[in-house]
Amino acid sequence: MLKKFFLLKRCLLFFIFRGRADKDAKDLKKILVVQTAKLGDLVCTTPVFRAIKEKYPEVKIYVLVNKINNELLADNQDVDHYFVKESDFNYLKNFIKTEKFDCACLITPNFENLAVCYLAGIPLIVAPKVINGISPYETKPYKILSNFVITRPHYFGNYAPREYLRLLEPLNIFSENTKKHLNYSTSTENKIINFLNKNNIIFKKDFIVGIAPSVANKIKLWPSARFAKIADYLVEKYQAKIIIIGGNDDRQEIEKMIGFLNKSTFFVNTCGLFDLAGLKALIAKLNLFISVDTGPIYIAEALNIPTVDILGPMDENEQPPQGQFHKIVKLENRIPQLHIMNARLYDKKEARRQIDEITVEAVIDKINELIKELKTNNDK
Repeated sequence: MLKKFFLLKRCLLFFIFRGRADKDAKDLKKILVVQTAKLGDLVCTTPVFRAIKEKYPEVKIYVLVNKINNELLADNQDVDHYFVKESDFNYLKNFIKTEKFDCACLITPNFENLAVCYLAGIPLIVAPKVINGISPYETKPYKILSNFVITRPHYFGNYAPREYLRLLEPLNIFSENTKKHLNYSTSTENKIINFLNKNNIIFKKDFIVGIAPSVANKIKLWPSARFAKIADYLVEKYQAKIIIIGGNDDRQEIEKMIGFLNKSTFFVNTCGLFDLAGLKALIAKLNLFISVDTGPIYIAEALNIPTVDILGPMDENEQPPQGQFHKIVKLENRIPQLHIMNARLYDKKEARRQIDEITVEAVIDKINELIKELKTNNDK
């Protein structure tokens, strides 16, 4: 808290000499987009990159990301450069200052991110302001500093990728296109195909289903035994080839799931085998992806892979994959506990109930519904 106090004081003193970061969006050459939230949030920010490039094809787009998401934007055609947020504030500030950005867009509220852009002297800064709810990310220092920049409203309950696009309005960019975009290299794709072949999985012939049984925010965790039953069902009914997906932090839940699988269930465990670049290419080879509401399901959406999202306590309107081939599983007559702008302050008991009471049968119903629609679509 003391660190934030001195940082805010520094910004207030800078304001005396610099004034507000609200200059006109003229002759834009270089834009910084700041998104240091989680994996799914970064995927949902990709429509922002596309909207900028469509309006200003010559503008260079730089993206500030968290270290854990470093490779997600590799090969993205709309992003010119991406770099990792450094823990050394002054080093980061000096780097941003040296790059001489014309504009910065903060996708989510974060005082330190806003302060580093402001102190780096970026002439035009746009940041979100939550209108119809309380976000713990909008701290008092953030609210004070946001008076020195241009703000755009972010509404609870609205589709987050569309809300992110509001931040581009001061740049004379008005877009409704929330299609997400990710890419991967041909060399990475070839490595994945070779990996599948070595594990007796044939791309475009086998029915390949990816299952991610873990999640970083454990309040959304669905029991491993239930994921195992889903895998058993898919193999028995559809002769699916199951690929279990997750990183090293997911190993415990993955091992639990494997322990519950029938001995006859075919699966390949990819836990910790791939970085984000490889994960994108792997997910792109699936016919179906199943998980709770977690980052990889948004990778699947961006790569046009059908999904079943075991939603639990998340707000179904704000971020989950949308469209005919994306199904969500949730309890009816509930009040969502987790929001994009508030994943900290909620009723933990109720949040757990909203995930624990989702049954295997409910998920299977959505899987069958989706597979039937996919077959109908392929027969056309």
